[in-house]
Amino acid sequence: MAAPHDAPNAGELLTAVREWLERETFDGRSSSTRFHTRVAVNVLSMVEREIALGPDQAIRHRERLTQLGCADDHELARRIRDGEFEQRQDEVRALVFESICDKLAVANPSYVDDEMGEAGSVV
Repeated sequence: MAAPHDAPNAGELLTAVREWLERETFDGRSSSTRFHTRVAVNVLSMVEREIALGPDQAIRHRERLTQLGCADDHELARRIRDGEFEQRQDEVRALVFESICDKLAVANPSYVDDEMGEAGSVV
């Protein structure tokens, strides 16, 4: 936890709210309320995962961009559009795929689990 904040930290607060929503707001509510609660729970879950995974993912993303000689995603996209990576297509594809998997690990980890094999390749 970063100073000057005390416990609970942001991740713990998110978890508490998400768990309360799951426990207290589904039963006996209208279908509209249950739907909106499910959306809120999913958003809170994504934020929890981003807090937990984001710092390591940011480091790996920076390393991938550096490996390709790009300052940021905009430069990478421009260079792909301009055909500058034609000789390195397999490498670029693999590195972009890793970034997509990191994004899915936050947005919907079950999708990555369903689509990925043990070695990290698409099933």
